[in-house]
Amino acid sequence: MEIQITDKDFEKFREYFYRKTGIYFPDSKRYFVDKRLIQRIKETGHKDFRSYFTYVRFDRTGKEFQELVNLMTVNETYFFREEYQFRCMVEEALPEILENKQDNLIRIWSIPCSTGEEPYSIAIYLLEYWDKIDEVDVEIIGSDIDTNALEKAKQGIYGKRSVKNLPRSILRKYFIPLGDDKYKIIDDIREAIEFKRVNVFNILETKKMRNFDVIFCRNLLIYFDDASRKKVATTFYDSLNPGGFVFLGHSESMSRICSLFKIRKFKNCIAYQKPYQ
Repeated sequence: MEIQITDKDFEKFREYFYRKTGIYFPDSKRYFVDKRLIQRIKETGHKDFRSYFTYVRFDRTGKEFQELVNLMTVNETYFFREEYQFRCMVEEALPEILENKQDNLIRIWSIPCSTGEEPYSIAIYLLEYWDKIDEVDVEIIGSDIDTNALEKAKQGIYGKRSVKNLPRSILRKYFIPLGDDKYKIIDDIREAIEFKRVNVFNILETKKMRNFDVIFCRNLLIYFDDASRKKVATTFYDSLNPGGFVFLGHSESMSRICSLFKIRKFKNCIAYQKPYQ
């Protein structure tokens, strides 16, 4: 018998997924969601949505829900995406942060880091274009809710499309060609990034993410409603040091949903700053 996802089933799943992740699926995503739900129902040997949904909710290990998360999240990224923000970080944000810091440590959080292109881009950009890189300790943490994406990030192997925006000189310097248009990032960069699974809606996980100077959160808020965005904004506020910055995607804004941050209009882009105490 063919498996069907009814309107009521879709509503139940949408509400449950939203409560757990903050991601809301509009009706326009119905086909996308139904297709992946049916896939997991079949792969787990269940006969219908009701049986499968009960299984997901009462699975104490959380493994099946993680499988759903991995299927339902989209990982579209490439190296040096929206490069102007990296330029702003190097030329304007970091010099200001260093002026007001008591120590010599810069901590940067990339969320969602997807398959690793963004945190690796940050590391490469700092090495290539920041004149203070040899004088400052830098920690870069990449986090995502998708465990499959994180495994790929740790491997550091990418196709031609991921590296399309990189200057040839940087590609030669930081990547090893593997053939079949595959490239592996060099171990010095790969081992410098810490990757971890973080659900931005899990307080137990986010409370460990503290004392950051810069947060890159690009193209995540577009999947949330205003209530979820406000919750994320508060999480980032708590995670930043005073004077720290959040960089969002070009179509995203913090100002409409949260008054905690100060809008900073740099020459290269807009960022959101946690005020000094």
